[in-house]
Amino acid sequence: MKVLARPQRNVNVGKAAIYAIVINGMQIALIVAIFLIELLLPGTQWNMMLVRTVVGIAGLVVIWGAVVDIREALSTRRLVGQLEDMDLTIDAMENLNNTLRSQRHDFLNHLQVVYSLMEMEDYEEAGAYIQKVYGRITAVSRVMKTANPAVNALLQVKVAACEKEGIRVNLNIQSAWKDLPVPGWEMCKVLSNLIDNAIDALQEVSHSERGLTLTLTEDLQAFRFSVSNTGPMIPVSSRQSIFQPGITTKSAGHGMGLYIVKKTLEERGGGIELTSDAEETTFSGWVPKRVVPVAELPGKE
Repeated sequence: MKVLARPQRNVNVGKAAIYAIVINGMQIALIVAIFLIELLLPGTQWNMMLVRTVVGIAGLVVIWGAVVDIREALSTRRLVGQLEDMDLTIDAMENLNNTLRSQRHDFLNHLQVVYSLMEMEDYEEAGAYIQKVYGRITAVSRVMKTANPAVNALLQVKVAACEKEGIRVNLNIQSAWKDLPVPGWEMCKVLSNLIDNAIDALQEVSHSERGLTLTLTEDLQAFRFSVSNTGPMIPVSSRQSIFQPGITTKSAGHGMGLYIVKKTLEERGGGIELTSDAEETTFSGWVPKRVVPVAELPGKE
């Protein structure tokens, strides 16, 4: 199955600078030309014809310049957004790296403590100590199951955030997501928005009922994921509009998270679906394994 992907246009700073110089230079030259015509050919028929021609050309150049400026501004805005998402991903990866380095540094100390307790034949205390250390290690190792470092780092940060809020997290990672055709930082943006929404929804239920499940899988066609929470049911009347920009069910929010998720996935040929009942709300999404650029399709040159 071939999936069309909308081509991404990046900002070429050098090219944009050349356009700006050329367009502004042409505008200045045309204005100078109008003044010269008025000075050299005042009140003649040639004067009127030339002035109208030059003014018409100047108008076209101004329109061209405005279109180029708007296009480059939109591209720059998109690039800034991507850089902000990458910064968040880098922060998450640095946090995970620091955690792993700290565990490695403490490992020898943990062994020495356990060895000392064993020598003193305090086996009960040694067992309790091992249990405590084991819990800390597995809390990190259970998020290190994908082949994508950025996704691993994000999961580690979000699991810690959930535990802080008293939310039970079930990570059901059935695939390493190897060769994911989406930049890690972009998939992190998708998962981060969905997990943050789930955390917000779970604030409305008691601590004993707070649960979040993240599932990562794949099949022959796509990489798939789902984020489920045990928060309140989303009304049926809101399920179609919830992915629109500016629509939010939270008292404090801008309503862009789910819109960004849907837009990001659809630009990659994927999509997202919502199911919700009194027991659980689930957002299920996918990204196709093969994204074919439009230019590669038969008959497209």
